[in-house]
Formats: sequence, structure tokens, C-alpha cells
Amino acid sequence: MAPPGSSAVDRAERFVWLTARVLEQRRFAYHFLGGSPEAVEAALAAYEGDDGGFGHALEPDLRGPVSQPLHTAHALRVLDEIGRCRDRRVERVCRYLTAISTPDGALPALHPSLRGYPAAPWIPVVDDPPSDLLATGPVVGLLHRNQVWHAWLFRATDFCWAAVDALGRGARTHPYEVEAAVAFLDGAPDRRRAEAAAERLGRTVRAQRLAVLDPGRADEYPLPEGYAPGEYHFPHDFARAPGSLARPWFTDAELGRSLEFLAAAQEEDGGWPIRWRAWAPGTPLECRPMVTLDALLTLRAYGHPVQAPAPA
Repeated sequence: MAPPGSSAVDRAERFVWLTARVLEQRRFAYHFLGGSPEAVEAALAAYEGDDGGFGHALEPDLRGPVSQPLHTAHALRVLDEIGRCRDRRVERVCRYLTAISTPDGALPALHPSLRGYPAAPWIPVVDDPPSDLLATGPVVGLLHRNQVWHAWLFRATDFCWAAVDALGRGARTHPYEVEAAVAFLDGAPDRRRAEAAAERLGRTVRAQRLAVLDPGRADEYPLPEGYAPGEYHFPHDFARAPGSLARPWFTDAELGRSLEFLAAAQEEDGGWPIRWRAWAPGTPLECRPMVTLDALLTLRAYGHPVQAPAPA
């Protein structure tokens, strides 16, 4: 273990070297140890398929070698965080997205090519999957934020607007769907429309009590159907950085409690826990370093101390 009194990053570093895949090791080094973006790209390339998508369990809840939308969305997030989301690889990704899109131009949660490979039981493989905001929203928002222009984006953007506009109108939504909507809205080029949609969505989140505003009373909040015990979502899950359109949904006190709760969740081994169901032996081991990186980056984005101050 890291020595007593070590910073959150010091404790997480030991956890990462002990448990993480090469990709998460490289990402940690990039964000906290002065590592290079080229090293991250080299690790990410191992997951890239000949079709321009990404597979090989990049998203650990989907196993097997075949490219999938959720793997590819994960890859784009990695490229975005290292400032490499405008190169020729992204053009190939857009061609892949075009090839696997549904008839209305958006992305399914799972492409049928996954059939026969292990996957989390809550993500069924069907022959003719529908469009899904969870897969499409983050990809579209990220590409727009990086000023990527491709023909695929036109219909996919229209789908996201329609899906976001429908959230909370008559039917309950759930936290992961809201997070996907926020990822789209944070990058959508029509900022006035995005701000209006985010304001309405924030009212839905509070009305449906989708965000736990007092972590000490989490068990008083409803869990959506199918979620694991304790799979609650907090303000920091929706507003991962101060510039997010979800930030105004929460008061300073609510966000402060959320960040304190997040910081306190670091476990003795230096990593953060996963809150969703662990359905296979290897998935928690692969997911925890990813969750750990997300926690550190969120805390740092809000100025929460995660590293020891430099010596004078």
C-alpha cells in the first residue's frame, strides 16, 4: 500500500500499477505523471478493428473481438481526453459508424455481430436493434465538440435532438439515459437549444429524484428497475466538470456533498469501487481502474485536492 498520508493520486497510482490494463496505465501516466499522448494512442490501437471500429472488450462488459458502438464511443472519449480526436483515425471511425447505423441513422446499443460472445446479461443481442441514445448521444456530442464534420452526423444529430426532447415527457427516464443526453448537449453546436433542453432536463432529474442530493440518505431515493443495489447516481455523475450544462442543476452545497462523497469512496487499495453488477470474474478488475481515473479527473476538474502540494 501507499505510505500513510499519501495523496489520493499516490494511492491510486499504486492501485493502477497493480491492477490496470496497459491502456489505463498509459492514461493515468498521461494525466498525472507527464506521460505522452502517443503512448495512450499506442495502447488504444490494440483494440482497433480492420473496420475502423473498436472491440476486444475495450468496454469490459462486452467481450469478444468484434467492433461495437459502445467500444467505439469509449475509444473516442480516450482520443478526446488526449486531444487526438480530429485525425485520420476519426474519419475511419465515422465510416464504421455509418456502416452499422440503424435505418434512422443512429447507433444501436449492440450490433448483432456480438452474438456468440459473452456480454453483460442486461444488454441483449437482437437481430434488428433499435437506435439508442446511450450509444449515440455521447458519440455525437464528442464529435461536434471536436469540430468533426462528417455526413453521418446529420441524421444522428437529428435523432439525438428528438430523443432528448422526449425525455421525461410522460415516461420515467433513468440516470444513464440522462448522462448520455448531457454528453450530447455539452457538445451540440446549437448552444441556445442545448441550454434550453438542459434546463428542462434538469427539472426532470429533480422531479424524478434521479440524483441523490444527500449521500447520507441515499436509501431514500428510488432505484430504477434493473439497477443493482446501491447503483445510485449523484450530482458529480451528471456534471463531471464545471462547464457542463448539468452543473446548474445543483446548488453549491449539493455538489460539494457529492464531491466529498466521491473523494471518501476511495478504498484502502487506492481504487474506487464500481456500483453496477459484476457479472463475470474479470470485469470488476478491468473496470475499477477506469472508474478510478474518472473519479480523480472529476475531483481535479472541480479543484478538489487530489495531489500533494509541490514542495516550496
